[in-house]
Amino acid sequence: MVDSLSLKPAPPAKALVPGGSAPKPVNRSRREALTAYVFLAPWFVGLFLITIGPIIASLYLSFTDYSLLEEAKWVGLDNYVTMFTEDPRFWSSLKVTTIYVVVSVPLQLAFALALALLLDRGLRGLTFYRSIYYLPSLLGGSVAIAILWRKIFGADGLVNGILGLVGIEGSSYVNDPDTALGTLILLHVWTFGAPMVIFLAGLRQIPRSYYEAAAVDGASPVKQFRSITLPLLTPIIFFNLVLEVIKSFQSFTQSFIVSNGSGGPNDSTLFYTLYLYINGFKEYEMGYAAALAWVLVLIIAGLTGVNFLASKYWVFYGDDSK
Repeated sequence: MVDSLSLKPAPPAKALVPGGSAPKPVNRSRREALTAYVFLAPWFVGLFLITIGPIIASLYLSFTDYSLLEEAKWVGLDNYVTMFTEDPRFWSSLKVTTIYVVVSVPLQLAFALALALLLDRGLRGLTFYRSIYYLPSLLGGSVAIAILWRKIFGADGLVNGILGLVGIEGSSYVNDPDTALGTLILLHVWTFGAPMVIFLAGLRQIPRSYYEAAAVDGASPVKQFRSITLPLLTPIIFFNLVLEVIKSFQSFTQSFIVSNGSGGPNDSTLFYTLYLYINGFKEYEMGYAAALAWVLVLIIAGLTGVNFLASKYWVFYGDDSK
């Protein structure tokens, strides 16, 4: 027996308000975008107040005479003209920094690659060795290591102590204009950990079958390195080269600590960034220091551009048709 069910009539549609329209559904995508912007707001505040704002301010100050204690006075290109025509210490700092970069970066990358090749041979405890070798990159830029370095190469330091055991009387290498920069170059070479780890990752991406085929053809290990490892590793070499050149031009702590903030002896360790610091925070020539900073930006940008342009002649990528 079929139970009779009374069908309830559908509720009447809501009448539209005269002159109005039907209520719109909530725009979910717009609400999600608004939520994202709320979470990104601290980053945008930091970007404009801590990064973009100071960049624009330093560009303006580079055209002024500003001493931090008085109001900035517009002088146009005077700071740049003085820098290139009347400031011998500018050229001295640029020369010291260029020597530092040209010598230390290739030595560091060569040393890092050699250790990466050694670790890639399948040593036991690879994770432990990789961590130990990475430590210098974490500590090399610290004040403590710079102080330790000054002690090691001082008159009564570890180096002279070892030389004294074989009857060689050394001097204070950090106080000798002929050797002071060399000690900082050694310190930079010692911070090989970061490029070494990157080299090791690149070596792990090279298929073992290439080496097996080369060995069957009678290629020696040196030939395998020149014909297989080096060409396939050129993108990694290029990446490390660009990073290390930029980082080396920005080196500051080592020179500041070893020379007690003076760049001595005889400006032999006067890095560009140290000279910038001396002008800005010792001589209170903040406008001139801002001009020095922008010249450094242009130098780094120019060298980076040159590296990218030159890379097409020696960097090999797997999809290259040439």
